[in-house]
Amino acid sequence: MEPQPPAGSQYWKGHDSKATTLYVRSCRHFTDSGASSVFDQPVWAPNGTEPGALDPTVLAQQAVDKMRLSGPDIGMAPRPGSTGLVGMPVWMWTETGPTTYGPNTASASAGGITVTATAKVSQIVWSMGDGSTVTCGGPGTAYHPEYGKKPSPTCGHTYTRTSGGEKGGRYPVTATSTWVIDWEADGAPGGGQLLETRTSQAAVAIGELQAVGR
Repeated sequence: MEPQPPAGSQYWKGHDSKATTLYVRSCRHFTDSGASSVFDQPVWAPNGTEPGALDPTVLAQQAVDKMRLSGPDIGMAPRPGSTGLVGMPVWMWTETGPTTYGPNTASASAGGITVTATAKVSQIVWSMGDGSTVTCGGPGTAYHPEYGKKPSPTCGHTYTRTSGGEKGGRYPVTATSTWVIDWEADGAPGGGQLLETRTSQAAVAIGELQAVGR
């Protein structure tokens, strides 16, 4: 469409006027009697992309961007900021939600094509700061005091030395989520799977129980 409608025009139908170009597709309709009529159909496509050449994978990535996927919402016992003990179980987990664990679904449209994507975390790899890594296939189990000194049934670790020699006296903990994103296209052939990672960090102090003699 020349000229392009101004920002805020109803013609944009919610599309970003700065990143999108509006086209008009003219279609001729024929009746059984041979009469014809013409109607115009608006088509939106990202700047620099012609509607007919739109790659659905571009829309898949736009849908993923809308999800605002993040790293784990880290939970640990002992809690970050408190002190655990050598030889005592450490529990790790993430609070679950659309942006921290999934499932999360979003769509993106342009050029008569709509792509719908659904994302969910497949695993979380915990780097514990002592050279160990722990791979957990689920969100982990949140710790409650009634569990006492039991090890986590789903996602845990045990430190064998104190964190006294680490910077700040704490082990740096990094949790990296792998998001698996399945997508499918409506209006064009296409579909597949994307993988993305997101990372969060915490720190935990580990001390040693000292025996006092008399």
